[in-house]
Amino acid sequence: MSILEYNGAAIIAMTGKDCVAIACDTRLGAQAQTVSCDFKKVFQFGKTFVGLAGLASDVQTMNSLLKFRKNLYELREEREMTPRVLSNLLSNLLYEKRFGPYFIEPVVAGLDDDNKPFLSGMDLIGAPVYTDDFVVTGTATANMYGMCETLYKKDMEPEELFETLSQALLSSVDRDALSGWGATVHIVTKDGVMTRELKGRMD
Repeated sequence: MSILEYNGAAIIAMTGKDCVAIACDTRLGAQAQTVSCDFKKVFQFGKTFVGLAGLASDVQTMNSLLKFRKNLYELREEREMTPRVLSNLLSNLLYEKRFGPYFIEPVVAGLDDDNKPFLSGMDLIGAPVYTDDFVVTGTATANMYGMCETLYKKDMEPEELFETLSQALLSSVDRDALSGWGATVHIVTKDGVMTRELKGRMD
């Protein structure tokens, strides 16, 4: 078993028409044993969200480190950090520690200054991939790829995007023993952020 799979996770980010959404499951486990069902894996940084799948202790460490570095940047630059800059910062933080890496595989989703959706994903040493449809990470990756390929359409409105993302996530975690037990969905539009909780199977 990979250490990345020890706690279990399922995270999807998906683009719509001038909007972007990111969803994660809420289970924290120690392999097959469930420890908690309200563990946060997606964190907000302005109009950008970062989903961190992997070892739970490294998820919390990276969240604190990102907050610190983002605040330093905004104090120095006197402007908000864009999703692309945050993605590059995260990639550099991971690559710095490549010989003793953080065991996380992040996803970055947000709207840039022109309200264009931005998505990126990376591995545990920060090698990035940029996409304009969807990106997935976690132990349910194979299931989520299949569901997203099936359900995704270009230029979805926020409500349709929410429905598509939710169905893809809930269907995927039903087939993965290490993730699930509910989910949280964040939809980012130019007017603000909408957050919804989903109930999942609890067996």
